[in-house]
Amino acid sequence: MTSYRFTGIHHVALVTGDMETTVRFWRDLLGLKLALCMGEEGRRMYFFEVSENNFLSFFEWPGVERTSYKVPGVPVKGPFLFDHLSLGLENDDLLWDLAESLIAAGFFVSNVMDHGFVKAFYTYDPNGIPLEFCVEDKDINVRERPLMLDENAPPTALEGPEPDPTRWPTPDKEQNPDERIVLPGRGKKRFMK
Repeated sequence: MTSYRFTGIHHVALVTGDMETTVRFWRDLLGLKLALCMGEEGRRMYFFEVSENNFLSFFEWPGVERTSYKVPGVPVKGPFLFDHLSLGLENDDLLWDLAESLIAAGFFVSNVMDHGFVKAFYTYDPNGIPLEFCVEDKDINVRERPLMLDENAPPTALEGPEPDPTRWPTPDKEQNPDERIVLPGRGKKRFMK
């Protein structure tokens, strides 16, 4: 089985009913570069550069309503897909500076909390999307030294941190490159010269 090498989360696609306010928050307040703006009748999709390999994107759909506030990490019942988005910062000073900037701009900001492997605070973007901003503890590097701190972990987690590709079937045959068909997506025509 192929060992996939991901470059990061290319983008997370969120939704807004107000792109103007969304751009003001993510670009102007948080300082993310607005890297790509695509639009057509009834929809837009804008990409903000978070880091060298990661974007945050927003669809703007007319009539979409702002979500109600959900406290990050607090369980809910019923259908649900998303708890919060967490963005890492390089150091403690940037964490505190960002908290102060958000407060000055009139946004709610929680207290800074020490979760052991990260220090973080929580807020919401103008769409009501729960956000966490965090700084990793340099002495607790779970990428290099994964930790199992769940006393009731399911058996799959107890197998260890490394992937086990033998748990999934492998393709019956190798795919012929001539059979790889790529269809043009909605945005393709914008990039054609």
